[in-house]
Amino acid sequence: MADIALSESQVRRLAHRVGHELVAERDRKAEEHRHRRLPARTPVVPAAVVVEVDGGRIRTRAANSGRGVHEAQNKEDKVACLATLSGPTFAADPCPEPPESFLCPRRVRRLVAQMKKTAGEVESAETSAPPGDTGEPTPASRPAERWSPTRVVRTCVASLESSRPFGRVVATEAHERGFFAAKRRAFVADGAAYNWAIHAGYFRDFEPVVDLLHVLCYLYASAQAVSADEASGWSRYVGWARAVWQGRAGEVLAEWDAEQERLGVPPDAAADDRTDPRRVVWEGRSYLRNNRERMDYPRYRRAGLPTTSSLVESLVGEFAARVKGKQKHWTRPDGAESILQLRAALLSEDGRLERHFAHRPGCAFRRRSRPASPELQTVN
Repeated sequence: MADIALSESQVRRLAHRVGHELVAERDRKAEEHRHRRLPARTPVVPAAVVVEVDGGRIRTRAANSGRGVHEAQNKEDKVACLATLSGPTFAADPCPEPPESFLCPRRVRRLVAQMKKTAGEVESAETSAPPGDTGEPTPASRPAERWSPTRVVRTCVASLESSRPFGRVVATEAHERGFFAAKRRAFVADGAAYNWAIHAGYFRDFEPVVDLLHVLCYLYASAQAVSADEASGWSRYVGWARAVWQGRAGEVLAEWDAEQERLGVPPDAAADDRTDPRRVVWEGRSYLRNNRERMDYPRYRRAGLPTTSSLVESLVGEFAARVKGKQKHWTRPDGAESILQLRAALLSEDGRLERHFAHRPGCAFRRRSRPASPELQTVN
């Protein structure tokens, strides 16, 4: 737009330079927060907030190894979404029955395929839908009004760091936005152990919520594994999904315990066979047992809190659109870390990237204009 020619290498150098500046600023704030010297960025205390954590994949290469890709590795980039929420609370469960989208065979199969990254299942789901199933909810099943909270302002952080330093950065961002003073607070994630280590270390006062979508995937997989045919498997899934939705996960666990006893414990030889019914039920039981205390979904709905990690799931996709690709290998750790910070600043909705550029010091070798008079000169 300015009719100025910029080379690709120049843009790359500038992007990483700004990314390194953002990394330094992030680490400085985290250290100040650790010593309780970091003030809140805004005096407004939000009514309801959520912190959602998830991870993606990024291709990396060794640093200082010359041209080309050397020692290629896939690394996990941890992403956190911090959002203020808008929505009411309820005296009773505003949605006691699961929505139609969770009871539609075609949609559930598509969800499972997307969550498990098995695109082949999507095709079979399209061809095996029962007659008369259009994949759309009927007018009578559509909720009369929205009960789930609405996102207001989103900010995000991302890093290749391990869970402890990453959790410290997420807590710093939450502190700056006044999240710890909010009346309604939720921490939503899937069942990965490091997510709940972050919760225990930095967000203990936040309501822990395990992502409902991951739970539904385990329900569907286990129902198909223990059933004689697809129709009976779907019937069992519907019963289990309704029980979990209504906060009766213990009933599902009791049935799975009986099924595991009937099938037997999976041997070590079946560890690589992800379709072995014994393995499928074993993994489902472990997931529900480890996260049972984080599955009180009726209470979360009454409090106007989210029950899925859809905010961070979509955010991970926005990161992947920039950093993930077959031909993209980011130099680790500095190259990958700097581009993640730049992407996080761009995707945050509080104008932080614009503020950074507005306060960013200019080049040390830039020629400065001469003051109009000696009286205006500043003595250092």
